[in-house]
Amino acid sequence: MEAVIATGGKQYRVSPGQVISVEKLPGDKGSPVEFRSVLLVTRDGGEVVAGATALAGARVSGEVVRQGRGRKISVVKFKRRKNYRRHRGHRQAATAVRIMKIEV
Repeated sequence: MEAVIATGGKQYRVSPGQVISVEKLPGDKGSPVEFRSVLLVTRDGGEVVAGATALAGARVSGEVVRQGRGRKISVVKFKRRKNYRRHRGHRQAATAVRIMKIEV
């Protein structure tokens, strides 16, 4: 069984047992997480369930595996002939979540 969920302004295709990295969510390691914004579910037989009415009670539950930060990106600003240079780095906060079950 697979599902498409929306969290943090992004969409993720998930299945039970999978570990995904999402935008930072509250909770410590081992705490439960529930995603109620389920966009699509594919059952094992290949049946696709989609639509707001069919997925009104659907939810995907998981647990927090790790709180961390993503890879560092480098932001460089430069203006020619003006002796203007700026360098800044950024690491986005992220949460690793293990998907436990998908309920429709």
